[in-house]
Amino acid sequence: MSAAVVIGFMLLACFGLPIAFAMGVAALGALWATGVDFSMVPQRMMHAVNSFPLMSIPFFMLAGELMIKAGIVERLIGLANALVGRVRGGMAHVTMLSGAGLATVSGAAVSDASALSSILVPSLSRIYDKGFATAIVAAAANLGPIIPPSGAMIVYAFMAGSSVSVGGMFMAGVVPGLIITVGFMALCSWIATRRGWAVTGEPFRIAHVLHELRRSLVVLAMPVLVIGGIVGGAFTATEGAAIAVVYALIIGFFITRQLSVRDLPGLVVRAAITSAVVGALIAFASVITYLMTVDLLPQTLSQALRGLTSDPLVFLALVSVLLFVVGMFLESNAAYIMLVPLLHPIALQYGIDPLHFGFLFVLNLVIGMLTPPVGVVLFVVCGVTGVTMRELVRNAWPFITLMYAVLVLCMFFPAVVTTLPRALGY
Repeated sequence: MSAAVVIGFMLLACFGLPIAFAMGVAALGALWATGVDFSMVPQRMMHAVNSFPLMSIPFFMLAGELMIKAGIVERLIGLANALVGRVRGGMAHVTMLSGAGLATVSGAAVSDASALSSILVPSLSRIYDKGFATAIVAAAANLGPIIPPSGAMIVYAFMAGSSVSVGGMFMAGVVPGLIITVGFMALCSWIATRRGWAVTGEPFRIAHVLHELRRSLVVLAMPVLVIGGIVGGAFTATEGAAIAVVYALIIGFFITRQLSVRDLPGLVVRAAITSAVVGALIAFASVITYLMTVDLLPQTLSQALRGLTSDPLVFLALVSVLLFVVGMFLESNAAYIMLVPLLHPIALQYGIDPLHFGFLFVLNLVIGMLTPPVGVVLFVVCGVTGVTMRELVRNAWPFITLMYAVLVLCMFFPAVVTTLPRALGY
């Protein structure tokens, strides 16, 4: 049964059927072939999506859309430019800090890539060649699912069950996210020095920094309020996401005044479409998960892996290789929904910290968003800027390599991931 599902899904996906529908048709085909009653399908699908924690996804999506429309990107860029604009590779540093700041309010790489591409690529292209300019933006946007809040981490925590909390996953991404951001900035400095690009930007002045900090304070307060409330136990992730929406509306209507009532329908529809895609994936994947459970695939896979190796590090390396291949060809949300129920329980059997494994899983697939042929961030940046995929990928490889280096660092030194969430009681 499991073989029929996997083969059917891969064939349908290769022929261009949307991933969610490929899952559904493959599941129905397996049910028909094995004689299982079709009446369980709607029950399983409804049970899978009828979840209070899943409501945080559309709320965080909408909060990100509102904050971007409210003009927070320009304020973050102004603050970053005041801090690091006048150094070698200054505009690249501004982009990275802006991407990190935007990640704290959006949690999604795709929306970040669209916003940063349209705003920053014209300025970056005047200083650097367009291929490198777009690669900087793609790398900065990829910080979105790593630095909390993160839609990817919410999906992972939901699929992993009670052993992983959303707040714990958020905190697991803080230190590695900062390491990746600093690493990206160092890489940009090295490339700018090597290629002889001139120093640009305004000189560093305390008064200018304080002015931009005051303008950006209302933006920077949002992640402190929302994530701090979730971590502190004041409210759940879903309630925190709803608070983020209200906060974003207040900023857009009364502080930046760049948001109007007529903007709301379009923003709500975009957030709804993205959330509906995730919901459809979860609903259809729940049927596949049920079939694989009936077929005892998790136990079979666990026995095969434990017969192959008893070393947790070797297991993590094997999973990383698997996710490297999967991330190149499969949309990341589909990968979470299909693979987390299979691999997460096996990781627990190896004695691996669930937060450690969860973060490595997420980081693997986030890197896949920058990796051809199905790197969704690459397609968004190419679509907005008009740069060719070949040119973008050629300039993005140094950033991809650095992210894999951080992945290996986190794999061998779990404390990089787990120290902060454990200190906070997760």
